[in-house]
Amino acid sequence: MTTLPEGLHDFLREAGWSDAAIDPLPGDASFRRYFRLRGEGRRAMLMHAPPPHEDPQAFLDVAGYLAEQGMRAPAIHHADPRAGWVLLEDFGDDRMRDWLDARPGDEETAYEAAVLALAELHGKPPGPFAPYDMAAYLREVRLFTEWYAPAAGIEVDEAGFEAAWREVLEPVVTSPHNGVTVLRDYHAENIMLLGGTPGAPQGLIDFQDALVGHAGYDLVSLLQDARRDVDRGFADMMLDTYREERRRRGVNLYDTGFVGEFATLGAQRNAKIVGIFTRLARRDGKPRYLAMIPRVWKLLEADLGYPALAPVARWFDANIPAALRASGGGKIE
Repeated sequence: MTTLPEGLHDFLREAGWSDAAIDPLPGDASFRRYFRLRGEGRRAMLMHAPPPHEDPQAFLDVAGYLAEQGMRAPAIHHADPRAGWVLLEDFGDDRMRDWLDARPGDEETAYEAAVLALAELHGKPPGPFAPYDMAAYLREVRLFTEWYAPAAGIEVDEAGFEAAWREVLEPVVTSPHNGVTVLRDYHAENIMLLGGTPGAPQGLIDFQDALVGHAGYDLVSLLQDARRDVDRGFADMMLDTYREERRRRGVNLYDTGFVGEFATLGAQRNAKIVGIFTRLARRDGKPRYLAMIPRVWKLLEADLGYPALAPVARWFDANIPAALRASGGGKIE
């Protein structure tokens, strides 16, 4: 039997849902837990994001911003952020990932809707969020040397790693393509297809870590998905769909360094994810994430082939044994 968090029934009574049936849902990589509520012809989602590990106020703030901009975040029915409770609209069961697993022929329609939704978001005024700056990028990418390298049993040049990343990220943080809201985890498992069709409006979830940063970051998250294979040629086509839509809206991404910056963000995100997935396995007892590392490693290697990544590519050549690279990151102990 699933143990329900302390305070759940008190919160539901305050929210007017005391008689609802409670159905716990599978967890994710965080400390958050989700429950589906049903009763009297209505349904809702209940999120428990307990402090100090989580901050539900951030979710509420971003949801409010997205709603103000006409984007499709779940409506908030009731909240007690100090206790970690948020009662929100239930977007149903049609996650983009699950939909495409069952209907692979809908891939182009679903991804086109997702990149067009990003283009729309990037045309809005940025939210009142912290900047995705050099310190944030470096803090994230250090997860690779802090967690993956020890788990793989290798010693690496950490100072050289940071110096290489600082060099390649400088054009990103000074890019004219900064200044949009970045949801930071925009991929097929965090997009809900509303209305039961692949081209339906995109329901957004898991956006509580939003920052203001580069327009390429969420595209990388979507098109270089750690959890789902996306053909490289198809990803390039969707990138062009995004650029065409931005050009239609008055922003030209063709005669700039956007593609190199996109690759740099891809490498940064993928190196970070290798570190995060290793940490989830070693620290948090979630070994299932290790099976995804080879996919992420393949994406990382492809990004390192871009000229913009040359300093980081040289570091990998000098520090990561060829056998580990060829095996998709090797075995994590």
